[in-house]
Amino acid sequence: MNISVATTTDARAMANLHASRITEGFLPTLGVPFLTRLYRRVVLSPVAFAYTAREGDEVVGFVAVASDLGALYRSFLLRDGVRAALPSLPAVVRSWRKAIETLRYPSRTSGAALGTTVLPEAEVLAVAVAPAVAGQGVGASLVRAACAELHRRNVPGVKVVCGAGNAAALALYATCGFAVATQVEVHGGVVSTVLVRLAPAPGGAVVSNG
Repeated sequence: MNISVATTTDARAMANLHASRITEGFLPTLGVPFLTRLYRRVVLSPVAFAYTAREGDEVVGFVAVASDLGALYRSFLLRDGVRAALPSLPAVVRSWRKAIETLRYPSRTSGAALGTTVLPEAEVLAVAVAPAVAGQGVGASLVRAACAELHRRNVPGVKVVCGAGNAAALALYATCGFAVATQVEVHGGVVSTVLVRLAPAPGGAVVSNG
């Protein structure tokens, strides 16, 4: 298994994995062309990055991360919004409330206080692995690689949002050193769990990678 920094040529494979393996949230409903443009922007953005896992020439997993999700979304809307939205327009029209909620989400959680919890700006956007390698630790390896890159960039912490009932995802992130911080409703009536992993403090305790 080879884990490496994703390039623009990986965007389609990442989109296919997202569409087929991630059922939570609004983005999978927008289709592969939209997701391909989104992941191409992730790879190109200075405030985001992605890693892929390969078996031979085949992409069998990926993780995408943004150090500033709001800035990433603004860049995507400015540079790719119209071309990305056209093929997905019927889905956007049908679910316009969810589209607005998705765009508002970064301002509601990035660096914001939810009760007594202050969340990091950086966020794991998505992790997906192919069925053929599920359960082999590929997802955890990708998340650890992403956390190492964030540490290299001096990012003090990272969060991830997943369905409150998604036991597999919660276990994956716990293995990688994340801890439950709070809950949030990205879309009305749907409760999600927010987990946070803090970077090692200088001279302080190191958060385990699991």
